[in-house]
Amino acid sequence: MDKSLVKDIFEWDTENWSKALPFWEAMLESAPSANLSCLELGSNKGGLSLWLALKGHHVLCSDYVNPEPNASALHEKYKVTQLIQYLQIDALNISYKEKFDVVVFKSILGGISRNNQNQLKKQVIEQIYNSLKPGGMILFAENLSASSMHKYFRRKFVSWGKDWNYLKLDELPDLFSKFSSFEYKTLGFLGLLGRNELQRKFLGKIDNLLAPLIPPSASYILVAVAKK
Repeated sequence: MDKSLVKDIFEWDTENWSKALPFWEAMLESAPSANLSCLELGSNKGGLSLWLALKGHHVLCSDYVNPEPNASALHEKYKVTQLIQYLQIDALNISYKEKFDVVVFKSILGGISRNNQNQLKKQVIEQIYNSLKPGGMILFAENLSASSMHKYFRRKFVSWGKDWNYLKLDELPDLFSKFSSFEYKTLGFLGLLGRNELQRKFLGKIDNLLAPLIPPSASYILVAVAKK
């Protein structure tokens, strides 16, 4: 995939986060239709909506406030606006029931559940479950709590690092207990430490070499698919 497209989809630490795409794409191959009804939550600039629309799927691009002012220019750039609608949706209160084949999001659970409001993570996942058609899928990537080193640097150098509620691996069985299947992989170790995208890209390439040696508990990215 073109590097500029990858950057437009993921924006930050693309060397590590973009590894979600082949994992998700393998799962999409089992989808019942070539033209899926999709929802992106917490879209910001609409990168994941762009990815799905480029595959020919219809996407509802949403965020806590209407994302159209932030996202429409990107979608116009790639000429996919005919496949995308914009709407304000609170992930804690999704009005659609059994509407979507696919729901996607990236790094929203920790912000929604700030200051250890773990029940809100559960509420988001339940809302998504209800919005999916039978057999529908969540494709998502989230920041993990990771190692003590990551926790220290987040508290010290990330403005929201103290109150962000990073996802923990031991939360997954409960969060996704209703789903018929759940698969995930963990990624990244050094990339998070880069102070700019050039540094993160360099460190991400080192992460590619280190990947077989890094235990899941020390990785800082979770990439997952849950099927209803």
